[in-house]
Amino acid sequence: MASGCPMMTMKAASEHPCFGGDHGKAGRIHLPVAPGCNIKCGFCERKFDCANESRPGVTSRVLTPEQAVERVGLVKRYMERQGGARLKVVGIAGPGDPLANPRTFETFRLVREAFPEMTLCLSTNGLCLPEMIDTLKALDLHSLTVTINALTPATGAKVYEWIKLDGHRLEGETAAALLLERQLEGVRLAAAAGLLVKINHVYIPGINDHETLDLAVKVRTLGATMMNIIPVIPLGLFKGVEPPSSALMEMVRNQAELILSQARHCKQCRADAAGVVGKDLDLAMLA
Repeated sequence: MASGCPMMTMKAASEHPCFGGDHGKAGRIHLPVAPGCNIKCGFCERKFDCANESRPGVTSRVLTPEQAVERVGLVKRYMERQGGARLKVVGIAGPGDPLANPRTFETFRLVREAFPEMTLCLSTNGLCLPEMIDTLKALDLHSLTVTINALTPATGAKVYEWIKLDGHRLEGETAAALLLERQLEGVRLAAAAGLLVKINHVYIPGINDHETLDLAVKVRTLGATMMNIIPVIPLGLFKGVEPPSSALMEMVRNQAELILSQARHCKQCRADAAGVVGKDLDLAMLA
């Protein structure tokens, strides 16, 4: 690990399945309480009521904080009856950006009150991260995933259509530069606060692939402990892009692993996924 990473205060990976924990023992649930988003990624197409799609940004419906806590209890009881893996982790990963939705924090407070044994985690694009570190610490958040898809404004302008911050909509390299600045500062502050930080990176051939390894170097110096390089799903602006092959992704991850630990088990989960990674529960059957 690079010098400057707060090893003494960093939370342990423990049983978190997205940070190397045993999938056979630790289940997780994503609570879809955060519909609004403050950036527009070129590959993002969010559709509700799309039960057969398994990709980020998709959920059957958006829950209120109270409904979300009920779902945690439902899944927890079901998994206990089934034996095997137990529900260990409660996360919020959309369908928009959790930090852009106040219901995220109310949901975490209610979950912490009802299920104090649960590990809490969150996934964000990082635009609002720097000013939210104290709030996340107060919630006793265990871990944080920040999605960073570019390391220069020029590349970011190709990946992101726009961002919205403080009531202003920005586009092009101006938007990409501001987003990148806040993402990197957020990673640094989160790691310094003792959070376990993972970086998600959507790998888009011909667009951002030349920056992937440099990004791994950069976030390692800021305190990130893991990186998750995931292939682009051809949607939106990138619907004509040929997704990288499994062999190419393996090669890229092998190279990046010389720099930073790599997550190789990601299934690009839905915003309402529940159960064991790769073996999600049918929530409609549990209701």
